[in-house]
Amino acid sequence: MSDGKYQYSLVENLSFLRFGGTEGERRAGDILMSEIERAGGAGRYMEFSIPAYELKSYSAEITEPFKRRLDVLPYGLSGQLPEGGADFKFLYADRCTGDDLADIDDLTGFAVLINQLTYDAYKLLCEKHAGAFLTISGKYYDTPDTADILPRSLRPDFLALGKIPGFMIRASDATEIVRLKAETIHLELRQWEGEHTSRNLLATIRGTSGRSGSIVLTAHYDSVLVGTGSWDNATGAAALMALYRRFINNPPARTLRFIWCGSEEQGLLGSKAYIKDNPEDVDDIVFCFNFDMNGTVLGPNRLTVTGSEALLNMTEQISRELGFPADISLRVHSSDSAPFADAGIPAVGISRGTTTAEIHTRHDLIYPLCPEQMGALEEFASSYIGRIANSIVMPIDRGMPENMKSELDKYFLRDKTGNKT
Repeated sequence: MSDGKYQYSLVENLSFLRFGGTEGERRAGDILMSEIERAGGAGRYMEFSIPAYELKSYSAEITEPFKRRLDVLPYGLSGQLPEGGADFKFLYADRCTGDDLADIDDLTGFAVLINQLTYDAYKLLCEKHAGAFLTISGKYYDTPDTADILPRSLRPDFLALGKIPGFMIRASDATEIVRLKAETIHLELRQWEGEHTSRNLLATIRGTSGRSGSIVLTAHYDSVLVGTGSWDNATGAAALMALYRRFINNPPARTLRFIWCGSEEQGLLGSKAYIKDNPEDVDDIVFCFNFDMNGTVLGPNRLTVTGSEALLNMTEQISRELGFPADISLRVHSSDSAPFADAGIPAVGISRGTTTAEIHTRHDLIYPLCPEQMGALEEFASSYIGRIANSIVMPIDRGMPENMKSELDKYFLRDKTGNKT
């Protein structure tokens, strides 16, 4: 039985900023590579390019009918404004729908404050030629001393619609400037946009039987730009390593492919790159098991099935048989298993959630985690994966039911963009 101490120690070693394409991600990959080699295995890096940006200068200030300097953070890749900035009329659009903006055909010269940046809202802003946009970050009581504005960038599906300089603004500032009926705002934004290199870390344990159909095990090892990323997702990277250490000493009948994915936090970029660049391996994969956010002291275990009702039923049965209580759902898991499911590979994602801890903030630290829960997850995952990897007949049919294909279309915004590639 695993006591989880190895995983916990590895999470401690990985608890630092590991944003995709940075030296932190590279350092984390090297730590994981050394663990593979210590286990007697061999790994390799798969490099891929990712969109990147560097903020040079930015500011925001209400200029009429009062003056107020705002605490903002621009969206990366959202373009830039002229040197010295530009003045805009200020407009708050609650939902940023056609009804909200029905009386304004042209938003040129406007900076529009919206509650949430959705695809539909951004599309409308592009269609009406908005000069800039602002979104609201956090709660009205947050301050720079208590909460960070999470750095974000515009994703490719948004940029395909056009490029609008964007800013995130604290809820405290947003509340005040709407309450006080701000009329004009001065914005400045200069940024470099280009590419960085991110890396997937790959390792393979060859099956002993020569049976067709391999299994891929995934976890992302990058983090966002705040906090230490201990829960999200040093825990998943450590769980994947614990499974590698187990199976390398006892190879199953079918081949296991291990992928520590880079740049998940920037749009599942590592898993997408793997699928794009390794078509022969992808054709051989029949099942994906993904680790993302494990090991909290409090909270239920979660198993997310992206596939058929039969896979859901099998997962429920194995969970009961092994005494691993979990909330089990049939949906798209918002993690690196999603691109594999989109390629027709049934997937199960494992996590452990709690309302008493946070991700994507400065509070994603190691304190809410414990080795005992990491060990329990390792025992369940190794038994579940081992059962499938050693099966005489593969119990999971490759392919995705129509209802799940529709959910994947929604998840990847194809229901809105019409882009089926």
